[in-house]
This record gives sequence, structure tokens and C-alpha cells, in this order.
Amino acid sequence: MNHPPVALSLVVMLFAATCSATSTEKITASESKIPASEAKNHMGQTATVCGAVVSARYADSAKGKPTFLNLDKPYPNAIFTAVIWGEDRSKFGQPETELKDKRICVTGKIEEHRGTPEITLRDRSQLKVE
Repeated sequence: MNHPPVALSLVVMLFAATCSATSTEKITASESKIPASEAKNHMGQTATVCGAVVSARYADSAKGKPTFLNLDKPYPNAIFTAVIWGEDRSKFGQPETELKDKRICVTGKIEEHRGTPEITLRDRSQLKVE
């Protein structure tokens, strides 16, 4: 009988398990959506956050000319904000009017700004209207 060495069998099994786990993690990370209310529990992570745009503002006279999209609770009680800086604004049209009252999902790294979780949108591919 010709059996492959035990070490080779272990290497093949570990490789298969690693590939399987890696592809599962990628699918989970890209497909899982979290509500805006849970974003605070995912600071520092890359995720897709969903909610209704209940308040939106283009601060054209502020430094960096940011556009703020607040999901599920309006400013000043926002629980999550998507931010588009002026240098990237042309990729999004007029989001403060076009997305108001719509349900959206944004993908990116969740960071904290003054106690509120936020994702900076740099590309249109980070935003989906549901």
C-alpha cells in the first residue's frame, strides 16, 4: 500500500482549512450589515452601516467643506454620521438633498468624531441606496 506521509496529509488539511476560513471571513465582512445604532460597538472596524438619512448638511463655509449625512437620529443627537469631504463631493452629486429621507448603507472604517461613530466616504462605491 502506498499512503502519503502523515505530515503531507496534515499540510494539505491545514491549507484547505485556512483557505476555507479566509474566504468565509471575506464573505461575512463584505455582506454583513449593521444598523446605525450598533456602529458604536464596531469602532476601528471596517463595516457596512445602514440607516435612514434623517438630517443632512453641506457645510460649504466650513474648513474642508464637509457634507454630513446623519442616519436614524438627526444632528445634534446623531448616532452615526457619513462624511463626504469637499474634495470628494463631486463624486456624490448633492447628497444632502438627493439622499435625504432615503435608506442607505455606507461601507468603510468606523471612526469616532466627538463621541459619534462615522465613516468617511471617498468614493461612490462606498454608498448604496436601498
